[in-house]
Amino acid sequence: MNCEVCQLKELEVESFEIREVLRCILHTIVFHRALGLIRPKDIDLELFEITYVQCGEIEVEKKIDEKIEQFINWIEKHPNKKSQICLSFYEVKSKQPSWFTKIERLYWEQWYINLNVLQPTKPPVGKSHHSKLVMDPGEASEERSSRRTLLEQSLQEVLFQIIKFVNEKKDHVPPINDGVIYYPFEITIPSSSDSAFGMDMFKRILHSGHPSMLG
Repeated sequence: MNCEVCQLKELEVESFEIREVLRCILHTIVFHRALGLIRPKDIDLELFEITYVQCGEIEVEKKIDEKIEQFINWIEKHPNKKSQICLSFYEVKSKQPSWFTKIERLYWEQWYINLNVLQPTKPPVGKSHHSKLVMDPGEASEERSSRRTLLEQSLQEVLFQIIKFVNEKKDHVPPINDGVIYYPFEITIPSSSDSAFGMDMFKRILHSGHPSMLG
């Protein structure tokens, strides 16, 4: 089984924007891979003029929110770092050797959400020996507003990227049993033990065409 991989455009966000941005992206991906009788629910973002759709499944909302909180906690301990979150869809297969039953996950699609979390800028209060310029509070507000507008545009581009990928990539999607509302998925966030080497090896495995090795 081939595993399709989608690298989403990197977004520059401040820490207080992470929760809304990730909810929007993760729910959009799951919704567009949902099946069966879902109860779509429109959600308006508070920070941006964007509306996205959730499946309306409490289990999905809980799973996504838990991972987002874990990611935010990780960001607080690792500031000034670019990071990835991976949402993986998989099938569960059983192998039955003579002495035990082994369950493995066969990954058929993975989405990489790339975030660059910015530290909030602190405008200087007054003149110093090292600076002759003093940032006007109105200027700082205008700069933040401009950055927010750019982020909103980038987030919309990511949503269009998701829709385009879903519409174009269909052949790898496995059949599903009757009564199942959405495909099994997992969300992977960075851990304190992650290293550049580890991430590089992880990507090599992904692109090797053998997603079952990740089970």
